[in-house]
Amino acid sequence: MASGTPSSGPGEGLTLARLAAVSREVAAASARSRKTELLARMFDQARPEEAALVVSYLSGRLPQGRIGVGWSTLRDPPPPAPAPRLTLAATDAALDTIAALKGPGSRTARRARVHELLAAATDGEQRFLTRLLLGEVRQGALDAVALEALARAAGAPADAVRRAVMLDGSLPRVARALLAEGPAALGRFRFTVGTPVLPMLAHTAASVTEAVRTLGAPCAVEEKLDGIRVQVHRTGDTVRVHTRSLDDITERLPEVTEAALRTPGAPFILDGEVVAVDRDGRPVPFQEIAARVGSRTDIASARAALPVAPVFFDVLAADGAPTVDLPARERHAVLARLLPPELRVGRTVVTDPGDGAQLAAAEAFLARALARGQEGVLVKALDAPYAAGRRGRSWLKVKPVHTLDLVVLAAEWGHGRRTGLLSNLHLGARAGDGGFVMLGKTFKGLTDEMLAWQTRRLGELAVADDGFTVRVRPELVVEIAYDGVQRSPRYPAGVTLRFARVVRHRPDKRAAEADPVERVLRREAPG
Repeated sequence: MASGTPSSGPGEGLTLARLAAVSREVAAASARSRKTELLARMFDQARPEEAALVVSYLSGRLPQGRIGVGWSTLRDPPPPAPAPRLTLAATDAALDTIAALKGPGSRTARRARVHELLAAATDGEQRFLTRLLLGEVRQGALDAVALEALARAAGAPADAVRRAVMLDGSLPRVARALLAEGPAALGRFRFTVGTPVLPMLAHTAASVTEAVRTLGAPCAVEEKLDGIRVQVHRTGDTVRVHTRSLDDITERLPEVTEAALRTPGAPFILDGEVVAVDRDGRPVPFQEIAARVGSRTDIASARAALPVAPVFFDVLAADGAPTVDLPARERHAVLARLLPPELRVGRTVVTDPGDGAQLAAAEAFLARALARGQEGVLVKALDAPYAAGRRGRSWLKVKPVHTLDLVVLAAEWGHGRRTGLLSNLHLGARAGDGGFVMLGKTFKGLTDEMLAWQTRRLGELAVADDGFTVRVRPELVVEIAYDGVQRSPRYPAGVTLRFARVVRHRPDKRAAEADPVERVLRREAPG
């Protein structure tokens, strides 16, 4: 065994093999109750310090975040270990070491460390680690199921666990505390300015009218900005800015800090977007904002090249008091008291969902927002609280849909109720040399009938099957809806599709009729 290779002995904690086995069982289980039972058993066996890793790994997330490992690093893995010996703790320590590698020579060192880790893993563990490192572990609503399982294992009310996660923003942290201290630990998770919480998200509606009628109550129609979601905390003269995934990006956005320091009502938490406009006053494409926010060096130069500004649409706390449980109309009144109009998102209000004139005015509001270059609108019930960390039914987004005809290059075998079916499609656009350029993957939008048909058809086109992915002859065309395009070094064209989903199969089209990659690149800024 190479020096530094992670290993474990008997009684040293949960093994990675056990986690990988549970991952397979959870993925294969179609019933939510069965998934919950499997996870509850695992939490019963886990030490408190392991609970966070169980949640993170089964949710497909590394506690270390991105660690610079892609297909090129994982290609040609070493032979697997003959027997399990990796614990979760040893695996986490190895990933800590890999994540810490920076600077000259780090790529070679990272590959060596990854191969040391894989050499200590059995065949099943290698497959799980590969999917984990590539962000391809999917279990189906795992966070929600894990929360219920954790509550069952600890003998705590699920609602109380859910509330603690909402306030803390981290299911792994709540899991560790709950298993270490029992249900009493939930009482120490309180809403605190300075501690980021998971943002509220929205479901989708086809039109403003549909959204308003679905809510069936007075609602606000707000411009949907295509910027970077931010949550801004201020206590005294201290400001922290967090992303949708709760990463701290304060130092990269001095403009947001300055705006927060000019705003009264501290301690407060504001929810909004960071946006930028061009010389004509139109929104700058998302990718340019993302590149600016992603810049970690020479912030002054980045700011001069592309100044940004925050625009807020909600308030989670003001004057030190939480507002998340207030109805939206009251939260907006607080927001209007704190901020001038130029720092608040544009909106209109529908007081009567059955009033045709108001619905027409709301549709016109959407049209004007799109004409100004905005992404669409969000329709929000005025009587609803802020459901932190949830995709609430009281927020509905409406925006145009773009489509492309792309070619299936490969497909992955499904899990759970999709076991035995080819599900996740690898999508390619036509290249100038007659080949195809991969743009990403999707398993969304497929009905049972579509899954059955494409499994049969792709089986006829298969050229290789490694038990996980089936490579196929590039002949099947699919119509793909997507929200926009974003840069991604993972794919050859340097871009991937945002929120891609299958509309329909197009067996009537030849692969030569698929859309060219140039069309995709012209849409590099999300529409």
